Amino acid sequence: MTITFLGTGTSQGVPVIACDCPVCQSVDFRDKRTRTSVHIKTNKASLIIDSGPDFRHQVLRERIQHLDALVFTHEHKDHTAGLDDIRSFNFKQKMDMPVYGRRHVLDQIKREFAYIFEDLQYPGVPKVDTRIIDIEPFDVNGETLTPIEVLHHKLPVLGFRVGDFTYITDANTIPEQEKPKIEGTKVLVLNALQQEPHISHFNLEQAIEVVGELKPQQAFFTHISHKLGIHRDIEEILPENISLAYDGLKIEI
Repeated sequence: MTITFLGTGTSQGVPVIACDCPVCQSVDFRDKRTRTSVHIKTNKASLIIDSGPDFRHQVLRERIQHLDALVFTHEHKDHTAGLDDIRSFNFKQKMDMPVYGRRHVLDQIKREFAYIFEDLQYPGVPKVDTRIIDIEPFDVNGETLTPIEVLHHKLPVLGFRVGDFTYITDANTIPEQEKPKIEGTKVLVLNALQQEPHISHFNLEQAIEVVGELKPQQAFFTHISHKLGIHRDIEEILPENISLAYDGLKIEI
């Protein structure tokens, strides 16, 4: 299994234009973060979790040539806004793209991208095949995904486990009944927004505590705002089995 971090940043806490903070002024490519998304490629399937506003740029940068499915964690715009650019895969693969999400997530997408779902469609609009999921495992091309329900303040959000890889973003609580789904995972990806406490995201200290409790072999932090600090400095204070992810990072499991 190959995991590619398409994006590791967030709209929250990032200025519209570059400011004079250390992250915005950094010349380290690891501090240049687009909105959070990940590509998972196994010998059975190629899938992407979330398509934020930077989706097109991310897919072009990583030269992703084939996609079997797009899976959504939740309905917030920084995770869904790039859906329109799925059309390139429609043209290349000559198929409607399977799009997985909870019912309320897909309902939100149908409102925001109403032109995709009109009875009389404009030529060339994206073609999607919406598929409702909940908390039960589901398959993409024979690859099993296990949803993990976490809380983003009071909003239920889905993380996903694929084999020995677990991906959780936009969370500040993992309910006790969901933690057994994560046990034994080799690689855990978790959001770590900033150093200060936040109402709907793990901060750095909380994310480190969660990793200590769940005990994966390796953990990577994502959904990082500029308030966390520059990559080099944060890497130096992290435990040995935790790293900051960065856009374009590839790992093999």
